[in-house]
Amino acid sequence: VQLQASGGGLVQAGGSLRLSCAASGRTLSGYVIRWFRQAPGKERVFVAAITWNGGTTYYADSVKGRFTISRELAKNTVYLQMNSLKPADTAIYYCGGDPSPVVSATPALWGQGTLVTVSS
Repeated sequence: VQLQASGGGLVQAGGSLRLSCAASGRTLSGYVIRWFRQAPGKERVFVAAITWNGGTTYYADSVKGRFTISRELAKNTVYLQMNSLKPADTAIYYCGGDPSPVVSATPALWGQGTLVTVSS
């Protein structure tokens, strides 16, 4: 499986962006797909996750109520809808996945990152 992240960009505070994580090579059946982010000078941290089979979602406290993770089975793609963006959300966003049920675990498979910049 290969993961391709896209959708980052520059947005003003309060704005919205939608990130995509498209998979190729095989179906994501059985996988947990996660989004992590890494701000400049900081560690990569968990943002959100979704189970491919059941669509159960999980969020970091810092994004609850603002971000929504979803999946589109036909396109083998996971989305991260980000609303009410804050400058603190500025980071490189990475999608990753594997069959591990530990939703915040570092995934075995990573896509490349996509940069999100939120201006004040």
